[in-house]
Formats: sequence, C-alpha cells, structure tokens
Amino acid sequence: MRFLVAALLLSAYCQGQRVDFFGSVKDQKTKQPIPYVNLSFLNTLVGTSSDENGKFLLEIEKGMLQKQVHISSLGYKDTIVPAGAILQNRGIFLKEETFELDEVVVNKNLGNVQVWNPISSYSITSGFDSSSTPWVLALYFPNIGASKKYVEKVSVFFRDNPAYTREAAKFRLRFYAVDPTTKQPGKDLVQESIVLEAHKGTDYTSLELSEKRVKIPREGIYIGLEWLFIPYNWYKKDEKDAITNSPRLEDRFAPTFGGIYSKNQNHRVMVYGMGEWREFKVRSQDNKDNFIPAISVKVTQKLK
Repeated sequence: MRFLVAALLLSAYCQGQRVDFFGSVKDQKTKQPIPYVNLSFLNTLVGTSSDENGKFLLEIEKGMLQKQVHISSLGYKDTIVPAGAILQNRGIFLKEETFELDEVVVNKNLGNVQVWNPISSYSITSGFDSSSTPWVLALYFPNIGASKKYVEKVSVFFRDNPAYTREAAKFRLRFYAVDPTTKQPGKDLVQESIVLEAHKGTDYTSLELSEKRVKIPREGIYIGLEWLFIPYNWYKKDEKDAITNSPRLEDRFAPTFGGIYSKNQNHRVMVYGMGEWREFKVRSQDNKDNFIPAISVKVTQKLK
C-alpha cells in the first residue's frame, strides 16, 4: 500500500510539472485568426504552429512558461513574447507588416527561358526531415548576368516516407531577397501565403508563378520550404536513443523534402529556426559536392 501511495504521489507531481500551452493567433487590426503561424521557444528545440483556424496547442514543461517565444508568420512582423503572457492572454495579436509592390511585368515582354538546378527523381539520394520545432529550409540561387529575370515555375521534390501514412502533407513556399549585410535570406518577395501539398506516391509538386510576377533581385534569390507543425502533418517515428541505444518514439512532421548532391558551389543552404538563420553544409564523401534541397526553378529573362 505504501508503494501504491508513493507511486500515485509521484505521478501527480510529474503531471503537475507539465501544462497545456494553448491559444489563438489573430490579426491586430481585423481580429481575424491567422493560420500556419510558427511559434518557437527561443534557445530550445520546442515549438508548434497554429492550425487552419489560428489555434495552437502544445504540452510543455511548466518551467518553459518563463521562456521567450518567437512568433513568425508571412506578412506579419516577427514578435518575441514571454510564453507565460501568451498563455495568460490565451493567444496573441500580430501586427501586419507593410511592404512595397515591385514593378508590374507584362508577360509578353518575357523571352528566353532557363531552368536552374534541373532535377530528375532518380537523383534524389536522401531527404530533409523536421522534428521538435518549425523550420524553414532555404536554397540560394545566384542571379548571373545583367538581364532582368523572373520566376516562372518552381518544382519541389520529395522523399517517400513510409512512417507517414496520410495521403498528403502541407508546407509553405517562401521567396526571399538576399540581405545585403549578412547574405542570408532577407525580406519576403511574395507576401501571399502559398501553402502547397506533398501527395503520397508523387515525386514532386510544381507551382506556376508567371501571374505572381516574382522578380529575381540582382543579388539572387532564396527559395524556402517551411514546415508546418499542425496535426495534419504529425506522425510518430521509431528512433533509437543516441546515448542508451534503446528504442523510442519521436514526434515528426511531414513532408520529407528530397535532397541531392550538387557540384554547383554557388548554391547555399540556410536553415531558419529558433529565431535565426544558420548555414547548413553537408559535403559528399569525396568532399566535392554539397547536399542541397531538391528545388528546381524555371526562369524567364526579360527581352530588352
């Protein structure tokens, strides 16, 4: 009986150390919910995303309420708020970010077509997974030559993942200018939230962008793949503990983006998480090629 009482007390104590971190994210002006907002606890690998209705729910250690949460959403200003304040207010309001529209492009003035980083499904050797906290994976494409160029089409390739059993997974496509100081991804070139689906059994998905009129800056462009930590994308994966080698289940979020080894040394891979960009660099065994996300871009040059 003593053992049973002690066990019950221990169970109650452990459960008391975890809380539900929940609420909703809304537009400060319109008071409308904002879907697919990423929330990351700074200096940790903990995070989540709001769902289609702007709501979020994550079970966390009670001590995490003392930490700062970085909130990021396309079209809104990045915000850092104490987790405790978010929970107390049952969410947060975000302020819309103002931006200037680029020049209007008339499609009939466009001419020569190029394909940057052409990819075959057979060249997909591995992939990029996500767990713990939302990430953005971005690939840099340099703009070589003096002519004006525009993104016509983007193709994103995937890696089959048997552990994910749903028919599709959602992700967001991002387009970034190059920050002149850090050379990292800078401002968003497209303010519209472009959410695409990776369908099971399909090697890639493509998006036509001629109507978006995405001009490629002289410094080049980063194309980003953003994981969304929503229930729709969630699955469990069998893993082994790195220290004990014992089996364990780990939370994961689809899709698995395809990866290839590229000889093009101009390509640069950046990863955004926990409120900052970091360079991602993996080399081939012979140290000649870089491992990059499998993104192919169709580009049109403007005729003079």
